[in-house]
Amino acid sequence: MRIISLLIVIGLFVSLSSPPTLRMARLKYKGGGDWYTSPTSLPNLAKFCNENLSTNFFIEESIVEVGSKEIFDYSFVHMTGHGNVIFSDEEARNLRNYLIAGGFLNINDSYGLDRFVRIEMKKVFPELNFIELPFTHDIYHQKFDFNSGLPKIHKHDEKPPQGFGLIFEGRLVCFYNYECDLGDGWEDEDVHNDPPEKRLQALQMGANIIQYVFMN
Repeated sequence: MRIISLLIVIGLFVSLSSPPTLRMARLKYKGGGDWYTSPTSLPNLAKFCNENLSTNFFIEESIVEVGSKEIFDYSFVHMTGHGNVIFSDEEARNLRNYLIAGGFLNINDSYGLDRFVRIEMKKVFPELNFIELPFTHDIYHQKFDFNSGLPKIHKHDEKPPQGFGLIFEGRLVCFYNYECDLGDGWEDEDVHNDPPEKRLQALQMGANIIQYVFMN
């Protein structure tokens, strides 16, 4: 059974004057990596979605641990960082159960996360590999169209941005942006001094992810 119930879908698109009903959660993980980086990113994304998608998110983010039962309270969980990630076997099982139940994991490589997160997600889905999503995938064509895939927000190693996915039984359960750094683009304007058009692209792509998660 999908974790996203009919009541959640109904509560997603409501009047902005209504009390918030939904929360975005940040994933707290072990290993020493900075899971807490980009603290203004999710609040800004929530605000942008409320203003442009008529969603009803709390602006404040929640924090949820990989192995906790509370993860099942959230339909959208965001993971980010620059460094090491470690999932215990129990945490990997819990995350797998959450994703199979209908949850969604959004992974943002803030630079340096890639080689760690690929290993740990293999614990979660040993039978799956990350596949690069084609530019025609629906996640790039929600309210906003990104005909060339992910926007390039930060240069990092100056490679082209790539959007990878884990697909379980035909459903995208995890979206991973690499060499893009949407999360930094969601931050307050004065944090990275990104050009306004870059921040807008990052927020628009973030809104696409949210719309895809809740309406598919």
